[in-house]
Amino acid sequence: MPTSSPTPVLPVPTPETRFFWEGTRAGELRFQKCRACAKAIFPPRPFCPHCLSDKLEVVSASGVATLLTYVISHLPVPGFTPPYSIAVVRLEEGPQMLTNIVNCPQSPESLELDMRLKVIFKKASDDIWLPLFEPYPVREGVSA
Repeated sequence: MPTSSPTPVLPVPTPETRFFWEGTRAGELRFQKCRACAKAIFPPRPFCPHCLSDKLEVVSASGVATLLTYVISHLPVPGFTPPYSIAVVRLEEGPQMLTNIVNCPQSPESLELDMRLKVIFKKASDDIWLPLFEPYPVREGVSA
């Protein structure tokens, strides 16, 4: 199967997402937490979707997550070589995010629902480091 071009379409930081991308560049996964209702918020936004408060703070996640669901794509997309996973994970702190699972075979036998994952960061440009997740702890004898 042909491989895709090496350049993915990259996100453009906005005032609401700048903290997130600055965090990934620094090797931290950051999200918002509402000071009014204490709920975790992701993706970034200017107000709490739970109580509508604008009293938000930025906190760092542990980087540990659980795999909720995924699909394995065999379609070429810029920046990805098939097969690759498109996954939804839940961070230990509660928020869910869309991501990719890497450093393991892209098969149902290797991508088990509820498996523990740990964030890693891949440099996509000088400003954008993408948060990806790998099995945690890393399984011995398993290669990407």
